[in-house]
Amino acid sequence: MSIRLILACGLATLFTGMAANGGDVKFQKVVLDKTFRAEGVATGDVNYDGKLDVMAGDVWYQAPQWKMNELRPLGSYNPEKGYSKCFAQFARDVNGDGWVDTMIVGMPGGPALWYENPQGKAGHWQERVLWKSACNETPVAANLLGDGKLAPIFGIQPEGQLTWFSAPTDLEKPWDAHPISTTNNVSAARFAHGLGVGDMNKDGRNDVLFTKGWWEAPEDCAQSPWKFHPANLGPNCADMIVYDVNQDGLADVITSSAHDYGMWWFEQKKTEKGVEFVQHEIFGKPKTEPYAEGEFRPFSEPHALILADINGDGLPDLVTGKRWYAHNGGDPGGKEPAVLYWFEQKRAGKDVQWIPHKIDDDSGVGTQFEVRDMNGDGKLDIIISNKKGVFIFMQE
Repeated sequence: MSIRLILACGLATLFTGMAANGGDVKFQKVVLDKTFRAEGVATGDVNYDGKLDVMAGDVWYQAPQWKMNELRPLGSYNPEKGYSKCFAQFARDVNGDGWVDTMIVGMPGGPALWYENPQGKAGHWQERVLWKSACNETPVAANLLGDGKLAPIFGIQPEGQLTWFSAPTDLEKPWDAHPISTTNNVSAARFAHGLGVGDMNKDGRNDVLFTKGWWEAPEDCAQSPWKFHPANLGPNCADMIVYDVNQDGLADVITSSAHDYGMWWFEQKKTEKGVEFVQHEIFGKPKTEPYAEGEFRPFSEPHALILADINGDGLPDLVTGKRWYAHNGGDPGGKEPAVLYWFEQKRAGKDVQWIPHKIDDDSGVGTQFEVRDMNGDGKLDIIISNKKGVFIFMQE
């Protein structure tokens, strides 16, 4: 491992070269901050200079020196005993002025907010309420309508409805709410676990998933409620990814445990009794006997999951890691190292393997992160903000 310290504009940025042991895939760890800022993160060209910056809760970091700037008043968050005011963060030009704004979902049950980019002017960004209550530990924002605009999706209380939102005509008002589920639905509970978006029935429209099943998107997504298809999609999880794992023409679902050990994929099958989902384990709990040097040891709390082609071979891979101290160290394996992994997809026909490659052991993931080409070199990078700090893993 090689370490070098670079000083730029008064900011110390630590680059740690660490091989991912996946063929030629290697990453450099860029430490933007070692302070607990948020457990969600977003990227976008904040200052309109053609470079992608990083937003993490109360602050944003200007590329390429990663100088920190306040987005809103700074909070002080204890990584071992508490939580931040950002569980998820998304970038979107909300007001159509060409400057990227940001949406932030804080502690489940609290308000979802959006902040207007001041177009290079000094001072905090103007805060507006997106919605008064935002539930789910993994709220998402997805290109639900296929219009290129990220639509927030989360549960609302006291209605108890899973809901998607569109920006209102009057931006001073809360966003327009479009309920997906019926009222008092378990998917909209304050700390509900598991949420995803994808085309489950191959009709060209994005559906919405929960662990108890999925809602079929109608032609008019403003219609409410959507048709629900019950299904057993496993235990409490984080992100739910729609992907045809075995390439049989049917959409499968990939999930990871939020507060325990485990990552799985659920194979969609059509039987005489109808559609069912068969669970396949990608990894489970650690074994009790000692591990050999270099042998993969399962980690707990993989509270965020992304499907992306890390090595550029045309097959999407999985990226996840440990959400360190998710319940302040109280979860199974909660005090184990905060690892970050990518799982390489290997295929032999319909047979699939997910090969684990460790990227780092002192960062992990938060409740939401991003995978994006930050420097335009054609290789995907990993951007994380969590209780360990704020990081970019630049693929070399």
